[in-house]
Amino acid sequence: MSTTTLLLGGIITVAVLLWLLWERLDSHKEKRARAEAEDAAALGDVLPTSLHPVIDTDLCMGSGTCVAICPEHGPLALIGNRAVLVNPLGCVGHGACEVACPVDAIRLVYGSKSRGVELPRIDKHFQTNQPGIYIVGELGGMGLIRNAVSQGTQAAEHIAKSPTPRRANGQGYDAIVVGAGPAGIAATLGLMDAKLNTLLVEREALGGTITHYPRKKVVMTGDLDLPLYGKVHKKTMSKERLIDLWQDIAQKCNPPLVTGQVVQKITQAANGLWEVATESERWLAANVVLALGVRGSPRKLGVPGEELQKVAYRLLEPEPFEGKHVMVVGGGNSAVESAIALADFGRCASVSISYRRDAFARCRGDNRRKIDAAIQEGKVRALMPTNITAIGEDRVRLKNGAGEKDVPNDALIVQIGGTAPADLLKSFGVELVTKYGER
Repeated sequence: MSTTTLLLGGIITVAVLLWLLWERLDSHKEKRARAEAEDAAALGDVLPTSLHPVIDTDLCMGSGTCVAICPEHGPLALIGNRAVLVNPLGCVGHGACEVACPVDAIRLVYGSKSRGVELPRIDKHFQTNQPGIYIVGELGGMGLIRNAVSQGTQAAEHIAKSPTPRRANGQGYDAIVVGAGPAGIAATLGLMDAKLNTLLVEREALGGTITHYPRKKVVMTGDLDLPLYGKVHKKTMSKERLIDLWQDIAQKCNPPLVTGQVVQKITQAANGLWEVATESERWLAANVVLALGVRGSPRKLGVPGEELQKVAYRLLEPEPFEGKHVMVVGGGNSAVESAIALADFGRCASVSISYRRDAFARCRGDNRRKIDAAIQEGKVRALMPTNITAIGEDRVRLKNGAGEKDVPNDALIVQIGGTAPADLLKSFGVELVTKYGER
């Protein structure tokens, strides 16, 4: 047998082995994807509140480009050589899948045909049906930092350059921005750049809900272009780096920030300006930019003992929980990230997580992998599926199919979502629309 024949035979053998290995890996991936899809289906018609992909299976060619390019690594998978949104709640609306699809089989929508998502009606400038009222960022259905910054900047540009500008003319502010997250900061900087008299109102600190992220949490940012400040070239940033960025913006740009104020009411004054009222302050403004989150007030358990001081609704830092038996309640990203942060801290007496379902189907793929690993390593005790029925000073009562039992507990962190500020919007006439699988 010639050397050429042996060489050719060897190449074919290696190629076949590689093909078999690839097929086996693909088979394992598809098996996991089918299991995830079944878990999601068991939850019912669950959808993210932001944009998410709908795949036309007749057009999809199964290239897997959308799966590979998704920054969250988990919402999309290939099943039967077709792309499927297997983890809807892991999708945060990057939109990279739609751009990457080589056959235009993906479109981004809000809601589904059977379940709608309620959003404020806004025009291309992010202005509502109420003249001078703008909504940007998460409240308008866009939760990504990059998109939020872009929307805040665009709204500010429209306020500054509108052919029919609204100005306070010395009777108040030209614009008040409510919410000092990425969208609110960008809008404020844009308004300042246009030399408009502006006020930024925030109930907590500059950065908004980002300041409540668990320590070292990494978020997708992409390149940011902030008015007055300049460009920030980072694909991802940790919570600490983001806070450093906001502090640097505060030092260099000095935005007119008022903290500790929760906007409770917005009404139209006799002079046509908008009156923005908190519990202790009232301001007048020609324009109001609402850059609020969708959570609003934290949702409560509604069980006896929830008024105890040991109950919290967010985790700022793990240090106060040193030496304590801590339980996190919830199965979404916030709850899972808190449990992971406490486990990584390593100085709690114990860390447990109570969730009413038996799987963490409501969080992103990376968080699911981390919490599964923490549970397997014994760092977090999973109490699933369980519901809390009562809270005591040194214990929590849990209920499942087998009955009720008391678990030792010193601190309880409840993270089961929140109530969106729809009532505030309706109170001053902002029109809401329900999207059923549409843009």
